[in-house]
Amino acid sequence: MSEVVLEVSDITKAFPGVVALDRVSFDIRAGEVHALVGENGAGKSTLMKVLAGLYQPDGGEIVYQGQPTKVAGPLDARQKGILLIHQELSLSPELSVAENIYLGAWPCNRFGVLKKRELYSNATRALEALGCGFGPHARVGTLSVAMQQMVEIARAEAFSANVVIFDEPTASLTDTERDQLFHTIRGLKKRGVGIVYISHKMDEIFDITDRITVLRDGQVQGTVDTRDTDLNRITRMMIGRTLDTYFVKAKPEFGAEVLRVEGLSRAGLFEDVSFSVREGEVLGLYGLVGAGRSEVVETVFGVRKADRGTLWWKGAEIDLPTPRKAIDMGMALVPESRKEQGLVLLMGGRENTSLPHLKLFSEVSVMNRAREMGVFEKYRSALSIKTTGPDQAVSQLSGGNQQKFVLAKWLCADPKLIILDEPTRGIDVGSKSAIHELIAELAERGLAVIVISSEMPEVLGVSHRVLAMSEGEVVAEFEGDALTEENLIDAVSHHRQDVAAE
Repeated sequence: MSEVVLEVSDITKAFPGVVALDRVSFDIRAGEVHALVGENGAGKSTLMKVLAGLYQPDGGEIVYQGQPTKVAGPLDARQKGILLIHQELSLSPELSVAENIYLGAWPCNRFGVLKKRELYSNATRALEALGCGFGPHARVGTLSVAMQQMVEIARAEAFSANVVIFDEPTASLTDTERDQLFHTIRGLKKRGVGIVYISHKMDEIFDITDRITVLRDGQVQGTVDTRDTDLNRITRMMIGRTLDTYFVKAKPEFGAEVLRVEGLSRAGLFEDVSFSVREGEVLGLYGLVGAGRSEVVETVFGVRKADRGTLWWKGAEIDLPTPRKAIDMGMALVPESRKEQGLVLLMGGRENTSLPHLKLFSEVSVMNRAREMGVFEKYRSALSIKTTGPDQAVSQLSGGNQQKFVLAKWLCADPKLIILDEPTRGIDVGSKSAIHELIAELAERGLAVIVISSEMPEVLGVSHRVLAMSEGEVVAEFEGDALTEENLIDAVSHHRQDVAAE
């Protein structure tokens, strides 16, 4: 058993109206990958911010390398050898790689003049140790997300970090980039670095970690060896129940056709896409990154312009709509990126919910605040949204609660078709299950639902029919007994091979 490099005992942290951490104890051993999992709002990020010096605990003790210690701030944490790599990278895009690695600790002479040669020499050693394929002079803004993440990790090498905390590190990475990250993490582990790994992707947790600690409502539910547990046990610790009812599929009772698309095309994105969806039906779109799924639904909703194609709405041919017309007709689009496309982060939940539908909440151009508050409270209760009040900025909420406000925003307008693009990306198991139940409920109420998901079990678990897309084309359609992982993988992979061979 490796030595404990960092330990927290009975850490408590409270914010107005909520206890985020309630006497939490947790330790990290040298040369291990220790997963920290839990639902959104369980306290994971708060605990990591305490370790990284961003928050000061209200109670408890931190012991680092055998000595009680206080982490005064992020720079103090980095100098001690504790590094937090955020999900949203904290880099300055206009500065060079070397300047970012040593940001806040640039080597200077006694007159405060930067020692450029030393800066770039030290950065080169850190990059070479990690096998990075770029140099210290590159401007960070020109690098890919995966490369920028390597710049963050190079800080661990440059400052001889003993503890590195990864917070949702693969959220924006491709499968290939994820594999490269895992290779780097295993290299850090071999050198004796203690690693904390936070992720909602349970396949990654079981692939890369040695131990798993589960938080729920700010309390530790237990710590287990990864090799001695399974997904059902971890899920039960996280949300208090097993995965038996994780996926819920609506009863297959379909009504009239709501939307039909024929020959929809946009050069360079997708070609000759046709499909239909009926009342009470959940239609899934599955494909790998770059398949064109999001671009198709954005074109249907009017966000993008099509080169050609025909749409029918409730049996009548219509012109390709604008977003405003699509909303007025009864379409709703929950976009792939809730932060960039779905929410105004500095607004509260009340204003975000009403924003696209001001006519529903106004009389003679004056907002009816009582009506707006009534709708906010209705969906806060119906979707179990955790927020301190109607005006709490949604930027302060967990990913799951943010996603629920995006859903509330569209449900309050009583749509006839709702398009959900990656509806559970970056949220916890409990919130995912709640959204799956909501999808089934909406379909059983007679809505037509289109679900785009990169998670194959999810798209199979909630959909009545699934279209397989590859390279901008619909390559297969499956329903009933044909809805299997094998069929989806076969359809997508064979089409990619055929395209590559041409």
